[in-house]
Amino acid sequence: MKIAIGSDHGGFHLKKEIIKLLEEQGRDYKDFGTYSEDSVDYPDISLKVAESVQSGEFDRGILICGTGIGIGIAANKMAGIRAALCHDTFSAQASRQHNNANILTMGERVIGPGVAKEIVKFWLDTEFEGGRHTRRIDKIGLMERSF
Repeated sequence: MKIAIGSDHGGFHLKKEIIKLLEEQGRDYKDFGTYSEDSVDYPDISLKVAESVQSGEFDRGILICGTGIGIGIAANKMAGIRAALCHDTFSAQASRQHNNANILTMGERVIGPGVAKEIVKFWLDTEFEGGRHTRRIDKIGLMERSF
């Protein structure tokens, strides 16, 4: 599985912690920035990660900002992207099982690195259940194409 990861300045430190986890697990990833604490606009980072997932170049993405909210809103503007804001392991698991979320968003100012790493582990290790959930994901796709 190939993972795209990115953050704005508000999520920079947590992104570094998540990258350490990905490296420890031997995961294939690419860091789409930002590469410092200097202020950047989160939609720019969100676009890079979401485009890489949308195109199929990467299987899943992880986006981090101060709250996880703005960066996820931006990602969800792209067709085929299902970015889920998760601050606990139950939500992370459910976002994969039921929603087939392809981007995880988190907030550095909301959760600490220990919880964030557990969330990432659950999210990466959980598969989509399909079944009745597929019908619902398909309806989201119809909505995207209609508007």
